[in-house]
Amino acid sequence: MAGGQLGKALRMLGMVVLVASLAACSQKKQNDTAALDSLTAEQLYKRGELALEVRKGKNEDALADFEAVERLYPYSEWAKRALIMQAFTQHKNKKYEEARIAAQRYLDFYPGDEDAAYASYLLALSYYDQIDEVGRDQGLTYQALQALRVVIEEYPDSEYAKSATLKFDLAFDHLAAKDMEIGRYYLKRGNYTSAINRFRSVVQDFQTTTHTAEALERLVEAYLALGLTDEAQTAGAILGYNYQSSPFYQDAFNLLKKQGLAPEAKGTSWLSQIYRQTIKGEWL
Repeated sequence: MAGGQLGKALRMLGMVVLVASLAACSQKKQNDTAALDSLTAEQLYKRGELALEVRKGKNEDALADFEAVERLYPYSEWAKRALIMQAFTQHKNKKYEEARIAAQRYLDFYPGDEDAAYASYLLALSYYDQIDEVGRDQGLTYQALQALRVVIEEYPDSEYAKSATLKFDLAFDHLAAKDMEIGRYYLKRGNYTSAINRFRSVVQDFQTTTHTAEALERLVEAYLALGLTDEAQTAGAILGYNYQSSPFYQDAFNLLKKQGLAPEAKGTSWLSQIYRQTIKGEWL
């Protein structure tokens, strides 16, 4: 009986503590709201900036201030500034989806503003900074390329265009690296047709990347393995014309020489078309 009364008393005490805690939280929330209401838009904004610049590790505090500016002073100039800073802070926090949402809202609300280029760049960065190692799915890489292209084409004179162009080239190279990785996998296992398809993609679609020379050499390997000597020789000819100083050309030359062949354009394959168009200038 005594134990039952003790248990009941403890439960009652727990309820009292819970109610007190909730009341304290509610009071704190009211006090925080009142504190925010007492600050001007400029004061809130600058407090957020200070949290970012001085109080290391206080990004969440900064974000709360920038959000408060937009919520309490929605049509002010400070609200506009606070929105772009929300995108910046979310990106800094590596909350990329939230950064994209904030950046896109800025572009929707203020498409002609001077910071629109920066918002577009932040949106692109939120994809670019998520690009994983080559072995992962490349969906984000394509999205990064699309977003970076917007910065390059719509804001060519902005201070972000040069950086966007560099990152576009790196992301483009990343996609080519993915095809090369898969192509090597197929080639090593004797799946020559699948390997050729991957290397062909690099030569046709990613010819400006750093992987084209190797792709042509791998095509020589794969075509020779299938006995398609015209294609192998033509790949070697393109490689020799464009990358004669590359070690990949020497490897391709040696492979052809072992079979009594030389790098030269032959036949009517897709490689022959590339040779005629890019080397001989015969586009028609």
